[in-house]
Amino acid sequence: MKVSLIVAAGENNVIGQRGDLPWHLPEDLKRFRALTTGHHILMGRRTWDSIGRPLPERTSLVLSRSKSLQLPGAHVLPNLHEALGAAAQAGESEAFVIGGASLYAEALPLADRIYLTRVHAAPEGDVFLPPIDTSLFREESAATHPIDSKHLFSFTFYVLSRMETATVRESL
Repeated sequence: MKVSLIVAAGENNVIGQRGDLPWHLPEDLKRFRALTTGHHILMGRRTWDSIGRPLPERTSLVLSRSKSLQLPGAHVLPNLHEALGAAAQAGESEAFVIGGASLYAEALPLADRIYLTRVHAAPEGDVFLPPIDTSLFREESAATHPIDSKHLFSFTFYVLSRMETATVRESL
C-alpha cells in the first residue's frame, strides 16, 4: 500500500489559519476530491473538526488518543501505525494523509508520494507544513495555475515520489 501526503501550503509553509484554509482554490479542491475519492483518508482530530463531516466516497480514519471518542461516519484510531494497518487490512492501494501538521510530520518518513499544491503566497497562519527533505523525493510532475477570477493566488500542483525503491517501515 502506498502512503501519500496531500497538502496545500503557502511559500512560507502555512497550511492553516484558525482551523481553516487561508485561501479558497476551487481547482485544488477538485484535485483533492479526484485523488482521494475511493480511498482511506487519515487525519488528526482538529482536521476532522475543521472539515466537520465525513467526506463522501472516502473512508475517514481519525487519529485521537481519546479512547472514548466516537465520530459519526469515521473510524477513530489511536495512532498512525494502527490507521495504516486498518487501511492495509481493508485492501487499500493508496492511503492519503490529509493533515494536520503533527500527522504530516509523523507520516513524512513513511511517505511514498506527496501531492503538494504550492500556493504562491505567504499568508498569515498558525499551522505549518513540516519541512520536506527534497533530496529524498523526485518531481514526477508540476503544473502551474495562474491567478484568475476564481483564484486569488497562483499555485503549482506537484507530485513528488520517494526516490528510494524500498521505504524502511515497521511491518503493519
